[in-house]
Amino acid sequence: MSRLECMQIFVRVAELASFTRAAEAMGLQKASASMAVRQLEEHVGTRLLNRTTRKVQLTQDGRVFYERCKDLLAQVDEVQSMFQSRSQSLRGRLRVDMPSGIAQEHVIPKLRGFLREHPLLEIEISSTDRKVDVIREGFDCVLRVGAVEDSSLVARPLGRFRLLNCVSPGYIEERGVPRTLEDLKSHLLVHYVTTLGGKCPGFEYFDGTKYRTVPMNGPVTVSSAGAYRAACLAGLGIIQAPAVGLQPLIERGELVEVLPELRAEPMPVAFVYAHRRNLSRRVQVFMAWVAEILAPYLEKPAGVERLR
Repeated sequence: MSRLECMQIFVRVAELASFTRAAEAMGLQKASASMAVRQLEEHVGTRLLNRTTRKVQLTQDGRVFYERCKDLLAQVDEVQSMFQSRSQSLRGRLRVDMPSGIAQEHVIPKLRGFLREHPLLEIEISSTDRKVDVIREGFDCVLRVGAVEDSSLVARPLGRFRLLNCVSPGYIEERGVPRTLEDLKSHLLVHYVTTLGGKCPGFEYFDGTKYRTVPMNGPVTVSSAGAYRAACLAGLGIIQAPAVGLQPLIERGELVEVLPELRAEPMPVAFVYAHRRNLSRRVQVFMAWVAEILAPYLEKPAGVERLR
């Protein structure tokens, strides 16, 4: 096994904190992954990983070596693609995470065309509402909606998602269309919280000066974007969610927008990825492609430029 391959395996083991998971992700036997890291440790003359029966952790030397390996592998990736034709310039595996609604409604339906342009590329798409650990879980990039609070990550803003207020046709038949803030007293809100047990502040709106919330009744509380949309489709109340997830449902007549003049504050959207000096071209091209798909649903605050 070449030294470069050993470094690639070491990086994946470090990110996943597991020889087993790293071997599975790379299509290797666990013994092969373990041997590759041992060979690398023998070559550099220091222990890179502390191994126990429960977990694998980087040593102090291992952390330094890991960062250098990430930079070096990114540079190798760039060099390998430098003189290839454009149709073959993207190769290797790309591991990404994004909200499930965006993946299902917008990215995956268009993915065939992207892969036709880049036939040597393999893409792993994770779609979950939880905030994944970008570094530990080995993601090349993550599309994140909401504030990015982790200072260990690089954030590349795309803009802000417009939020819409929506109900189902069945809800309108039962309760009518809310037309004013005062009307909300006789309507229901589907409550969304990040963790069950939390409290939803209510219906958010802009009063001309700042964003405010008004408490609303509603018997249902959910903690995932999929359940939030499902509750609205079932006629359980009003939801306030990004247009990117609701527009296809509106176009199909499954949901109806209400109170367009009382929309909630737009949500920031960004790609995040691990700190490194170089970002592989396949990651850059993929992020730019997704940004183009999402562009119709984004507001661009001052200072936010389109990905290139």
